Amino acid sequence: MTKPVPPEISSMTGFGRATGQEGAYRWTWEVRSVNGRGLDVRCRVPQGFEVLEASIKPLAAQRFDRGNINLSLTVQRDHGSDTLRVNEAVLKQLIAVSERLSAAGRFSPVTVDGLFSARGVIEIAEAAEDDQVLARRDAAIVATATAALDGLLQSRRREGEKLGRVIQDLLAEIGQRITAASTLAEQRRTTWRERFSSQVDALLTDRPDLSEERLNQEVALLMVKGDVSEELARLTAHVTAVGELMAAKAPGRKLDFLCQELNREANTLCSKSSDVALTAVGVDLKVAIDRLREQVQNLE
Repeated sequence: MTKPVPPEISSMTGFGRATGQEGAYRWTWEVRSVNGRGLDVRCRVPQGFEVLEASIKPLAAQRFDRGNINLSLTVQRDHGSDTLRVNEAVLKQLIAVSERLSAAGRFSPVTVDGLFSARGVIEIAEAAEDDQVLARRDAAIVATATAALDGLLQSRRREGEKLGRVIQDLLAEIGQRITAASTLAEQRRTTWRERFSSQVDALLTDRPDLSEERLNQEVALLMVKGDVSEELARLTAHVTAVGELMAAKAPGRKLDFLCQELNREANTLCSKSSDVALTAVGVDLKVAIDRLREQVQNLE
């Protein structure tokens, strides 16, 4: 049974969305985040709304420590209060060109519909808005961005809870592999003692001139070189440390470092092993540690 996961654990991936309206304006904020070594916040806003970025980025920094966060704003304006205006200068130029080309027989005279459909002839004159109206609009847009970022925060926490459970399961698997390796290593030490003892006795029988003390020193050296007890102890300590860090608010960077240390000890275990079964357990251990690191790298 896995341990309960603290609610503070957050993933770096998530999504948030919020909509708002003020006066003639309607808008939507969408915010997405993915993995990142630090915190990188980027805003994409329509022309004329760039000033809002200075207020939005600190809101993200208050909520998140890591991740690449992208905010996107789309704005729609109700043009019901706008008026149409004819650009007479452009219209006169088009009429003059049309009459000249028509007199030359180049094409038939242009219709009124054709003239008014030409770009630049009809212009939309937006209704004037005072600074107070625009200030209320901008404040409402920032408030909606806050709601979208809060939605992202909850999304990342939900994903973090799932990741936490996966990590706890992987820690349990790694612990089982370490236990299996410890059992095999102890069996190997017993086998080595028996085998080396009989080999030393045989050598002394065949070669009485050999030094028993020297032979015992060589045997001890071989056993020390193949001893993996320190690696297993460090593996156990690192697994314990990972479990403790899971209760921290932002364990991502430290957990990534511990995964590197776990992988280093597993590599040493495999390189020192001369037993097929122990090597196989070491390989399985490395695979589980790699899976653990993949999940850890998603944590904030």
